[in-house]
Amino acid sequence: MTQSVELAVSGMTCTTCASRIERKLNKIPGVSASVNYATESAHIDFGADVEVADLLRTIEQTGYAASLVADSALDDAEVASLRIRFWVSFALALPVVLMAMVPALQFPAWQWVSLGLTTIVVAWGAWPFHRAAALNARHGAATMDTLVSVGVLAAYLWSVWALVFGGAGALDYTMSHGLFARSHGGPPDVYFEVAAAVPVFLLAGRWFEARAKRRSTQALRALAGLAAPDAAVLVDGAEVRTPAASLRVGDRFVVRPGERIATDGVVESGESAIDTSLITGEPIPLEVRPGDAVTGATVNVDGTLVVTATRVGADTQLAHMARLVAEAQAGKAPVQRLADRVASVFVPVVLVIALLTLGVWILATGDVEAAFTAAVAVLIIACPCALGLATPTALLVGTGR
Repeated sequence: MTQSVELAVSGMTCTTCASRIERKLNKIPGVSASVNYATESAHIDFGADVEVADLLRTIEQTGYAASLVADSALDDAEVASLRIRFWVSFALALPVVLMAMVPALQFPAWQWVSLGLTTIVVAWGAWPFHRAAALNARHGAATMDTLVSVGVLAAYLWSVWALVFGGAGALDYTMSHGLFARSHGGPPDVYFEVAAAVPVFLLAGRWFEARAKRRSTQALRALAGLAAPDAAVLVDGAEVRTPAASLRVGDRFVVRPGERIATDGVVESGESAIDTSLITGEPIPLEVRPGDAVTGATVNVDGTLVVTATRVGADTQLAHMARLVAEAQAGKAPVQRLADRVASVFVPVVLVIALLTLGVWILATGDVEAAFTAAVAVLIIACPCALGLATPTALLVGTGR
């Protein structure tokens, strides 16, 4: 017998992480898993010989944390943390970029000021990328964070070397502003603006992405929260207030003007107009009479009704709508599956290309600085965030509307 479970997965930083978890889970006999990075969830179908604990353990052994969706909630602290990290890093990186790009702002020892500001951005602002890269490296994997971490650290460490050993630490040092690195005998260029700006751009993307996730999850919760909390159930002719979750098929309950109908049912007595805009989008109330079907969570406008419950709990139309939205957010469109497959092999290919670029430039020109600049450029510009995030984020935001 096949069972299904929804798990909340934390610690993923890009679509490559989701692909790794998905591959690990699908290696378990009898398991079919789909991991969605945008919703940080995993939908898993598994056989009777597999326990949920086995699935959780597999995800944890891959280097991530997982729990049942019912035990997890999207924490606003994640959004707040990313917001603070972005704005602090932005404030520190802005003068670094301006000093590097505008010669008039390069006062004596400006590069040492850039070193101090950039060190904070690289060590603290970019810490999520370094941590994720180290975590994946321990498991023999490379992700988008690997490209970011290696590129940022390479630019930073090169610049520190240039300051301390390469002669770029002189008080009268100025940056060159050509299309290529210096090829003369002067001190090498420093690239603190690269090490500072790249984490800022990526932190902005992570922040916007986290906000989209939170809003979509809140919209789904709001949909489920539209249900009436209780109902006036008729017991031996008397009304008894009962939680809506306790209703059973066949129960009779009273709905007065202005109240929400507790669950799907059929009007037994009374006539009224029902606001069904929640379900149909139609703003004009619908007249109902005895024998007409009514939907839970719709609003009784003017008359008093006695309704017999026909569907309760997870079988109601509102619950079905919420389930469809959740499945749409957790599922993957064909183009998204293609993006995941490309992203899973993209990172190793980029690392190889960067090494080849470094080697070819050194062999062709003998200029180590120019070779290093070209290799770092490959790493920095290669992160295909649009490829990995555009489709799932669009689906997430669209279904949250």
